[in-house]
Amino acid sequence: MNKGKAAIVGAGFVGASIAFSLMLDNALDEIVLIDIDKKKAYGEAADIAHGVEDTANADIYAGDFSDCRDCNIIIITAGRGRLPGESRIDLAEENIRIIRSVTDSLGRYYNGCPVLMISNPVDILTASAEHLLGQKEGIVFGSGCMLDSSRFKRCIARAAFPEDHKSQSECGRNINAFVIGEHGDAQIPLWNGVSICGKSADEYFAEHKILWNEVIRQSISNETKNMGASIIKAKGRTNYGIALCAARIARAVVSDEKFIASVSSTMGLGNEDIKASLSLPSVIGREGISSRISVDMSPCEKEIFEKSAEGMKGILRNSL
Repeated sequence: MNKGKAAIVGAGFVGASIAFSLMLDNALDEIVLIDIDKKKAYGEAADIAHGVEDTANADIYAGDFSDCRDCNIIIITAGRGRLPGESRIDLAEENIRIIRSVTDSLGRYYNGCPVLMISNPVDILTASAEHLLGQKEGIVFGSGCMLDSSRFKRCIARAAFPEDHKSQSECGRNINAFVIGEHGDAQIPLWNGVSICGKSADEYFAEHKILWNEVIRQSISNETKNMGASIIKAKGRTNYGIALCAARIARAVVSDEKFIASVSSTMGLGNEDIKASLSLPSVIGREGISSRISVDMSPCEKEIFEKSAEGMKGILRNSL
């Protein structure tokens, strides 16, 4: 039984890390790396292929856009990365031009499969790619706040299990929490939806007699928001965390898993020609995003969400 095929556009640190994660995940039969630097794509594909003979059996190779004609998912990582001190929005104009080039090159080879946007600013580029490819809502979507949600859970876990490193590492099983909205400074951690071991955060911390107040919540929110910048300051880039997220999404697509994650799409965010793309908990499967899960937002959270959408549409109108 065929498991599926993925193309990764962009063989830089992030694209290569995603290829490596996909290979180890063993959910695909075929992985093709596409890059304007063909030697780089070849080197990354060969390096991965030579090192995992006994742990995975996918065929990985360097190719071109014609190899996308039979893909189950296309993952776009092309674009300039964020430098220390830059915001993701600072990349918008330059990376929209790159995404336009990618969609033009994809052209007649595109078969309508889900397209996962990784490049930043991911929300703006997701909306751009959907517009340029002329696809319906949910086929093109971005990693969005999936990584932010994982960081959010990790921070909550340190507070909830202060001396239990095993439980901290299993936060995906013990903690349900989402970050929504913009993948950036205006992200929204949904505190009223946090549950720990099946109990609300307030109930859990009270029961275990662990200090829990607004100061701690704000500290966790800030740490979650600033985590990407702190990693870039420390090592120059982020690549492993997002690679694991991309591999998890790819597995959900090729297996039609109906996996839920806070990813970015235009679904339900208006009927204008130019639409914003923001993250909400979404059901991911073979056709991309099939539906989004409604969440309760406070008036303040809703205002931040809507302001992000309007700001994004302003950038897109000036760029597309």
